[in-house]
Amino acid sequence: MKLKDKAVIITGGAGGIGSGMARAMAKEGAKVAIVDLNEEQGNAVLSELQEISPDSMFIKADLTEREKLHEIVDTVVEKYGKLDVLVNNAHASRQVNFEDTTQADMDFSFDTGFYPTFYLMQSAFPHLKESKGSVINFASGAGLEGQKTQTAYAAAKEAIRAISKVAANEWGEYGINVNIISPIAMTPGVEAWSKEHPETFEAIVSKVPMKRWGDPEKDIGPIAVFLASEDSNYMTGQTLMADGGSIQIR
Repeated sequence: MKLKDKAVIITGGAGGIGSGMARAMAKEGAKVAIVDLNEEQGNAVLSELQEISPDSMFIKADLTEREKLHEIVDTVVEKYGKLDVLVNNAHASRQVNFEDTTQADMDFSFDTGFYPTFYLMQSAFPHLKESKGSVINFASGAGLEGQKTQTAYAAAKEAIRAISKVAANEWGEYGINVNIISPIAMTPGVEAWSKEHPETFEAIVSKVPMKRWGDPEKDIGPIAVFLASEDSNYMTGQTLMADGGSIQIR
């Protein structure tokens, strides 16, 4: 029970990597608050979580409403009396060639990924300072390698990495660690896409040294648990590649 009684926020927790991390953390004793716009799916995941961790909760929120983001942190602290871990997982974007990327495309990516990460970190800071807590943010190979059609997504993901490193340097003295996961995982969206484009999918999988995409709970979840636990207390500002060896940072 590495996360026993820790209070955790996970954005985008109603599906994919978010719900995988939520299950993994709940099984380690965490009280998990999943945040998502999809109420039906969020409540379905909550039912699963409450069988493992009865105090878990679902918060319906539109992360593009910046002025309301602090309410997420306030709600969690009011319920649990503290906040130990903030996981900024939610992010959406459109795939467009560089020359066709519009301001609207850039705004959509930053409004759903970068800005929620930034403002939630600011709102969470005083509470994480009290708990000597953790922030887990998300990067992507799209930004690390400059993948085609990912201009807006890559830009936002690298911006998230940048502010994560700044916060790691500034908040380290308070015992707060800030780290980043860069994953590859088989989510429902990826699975649907793989069935529509089987040849492209197989070509991508063949380039992964471990020859498979990760499982949100079994492969990404334990890394999130590690970063949220006392085991990672002396690690901050790092990007952990949970991608089967696809990108090897030097």
